[in-house]
Amino acid sequence: MKKKHYKKLLEPMQLDLVAAARWVQATGQRLVVLFEGRDTAGKGGTINAIREHLNPRQCHVAALPTPTGREKTQWYFQRYVAHLPAAGEITLFDRSWYNRAGVERVMGFATQAEVDAFLRQAPLFEKLLVDDGILLFKYWLCCDQAEQEERFAERLDDPLKRWKLSPIDLQARQHYADYTHAREAMLRATHTNDAPWTLVDFNDQKRGRLTLIRNLLDRLPDTCVAEKTTDFPPLAGEPLKEHFDVVAPLAPIAG
Repeated sequence: MKKKHYKKLLEPMQLDLVAAARWVQATGQRLVVLFEGRDTAGKGGTINAIREHLNPRQCHVAALPTPTGREKTQWYFQRYVAHLPAAGEITLFDRSWYNRAGVERVMGFATQAEVDAFLRQAPLFEKLLVDDGILLFKYWLCCDQAEQEERFAERLDDPLKRWKLSPIDLQARQHYADYTHAREAMLRATHTNDAPWTLVDFNDQKRGRLTLIRNLLDRLPDTCVAEKTTDFPPLAGEPLKEHFDVVAPLAPIAG
């Protein structure tokens, strides 16, 4: 999909997202969206498209680093609970508690007993969230191996994207089938009526973003809340100029 066409289709959806955020704030809702998928699937780009025009004080992104030694001794869900939204807030999880069913399982960071316990407990944990009134949406971004390889190569060649590549990402290239098996086991155990999964084709990232955002908007309740109008009276008198002392003159940017 061409960028110009993508932007044209995205803009009205972003206006709808602003309206949805206004509804969340006005009604005191708590909205949680999980973004899961293979490395390079497009989670970060989708999250950026959603939050681009939202108030960062209201819409938070939770992208948790590797757990500390202390966190490893806590109840597994404990560090994620701290990032759940309060009334009127939105939390977008760039990966979530499902790390245990994915990367931790495949790469051997969790024992089979820990994975089995997680698959039993996750539906119960999510039911508690939903029963308490949290709006919970879970998305899995699908990406074929050939497409993933192309995106890995693009990151390697681009110095502005190279930071996205980690040793774990490079090891994951050899475990595509293992991640597939782990995902299928996760879906069987955690796709519930209370918190169902939605799988979205992200082989075309722009099209995938539009599809996911449209699905999210369609699944939210009626979000029609009138926007508050702000009076903007003219200034009394002439506008004042900024006064400042130049400490060191800046050289103009070439070109």
